[in-house]
Amino acid sequence: MSSGLGLESLVDQTISVITNDGRNIVGVLKGFDQATNVILDESHERVYSTKEGVQQLVLGLYIIRGDNISIVGELDEELDSNLDLSTLRAHPLKPVIH
Repeated sequence: MSSGLGLESLVDQTISVITNDGRNIVGVLKGFDQATNVILDESHERVYSTKEGVQQLVLGLYIIRGDNISIVGELDEELDSNLDLSTLRAHPLKPVIH
């Protein structure tokens, strides 16, 4: 696999990024570099709670440092658009411990 861990195929697609501190950020991948720093457009953070539905905090154009990224995943936009996030309940993710 080339550097960038296959992110080339995800440019201009909606992705989900889980950060080391447990945040879930969703947005359109616009670019990345050799350190896996990523640039997301139209991004928002999904904040999970066991008491209320998922909150979506608008971030807009957003840069995430590569050393703060735990997981990058492709998002199925059709499936995602059919979810009612206001009814989902979940524990927030805990930070990654190295």
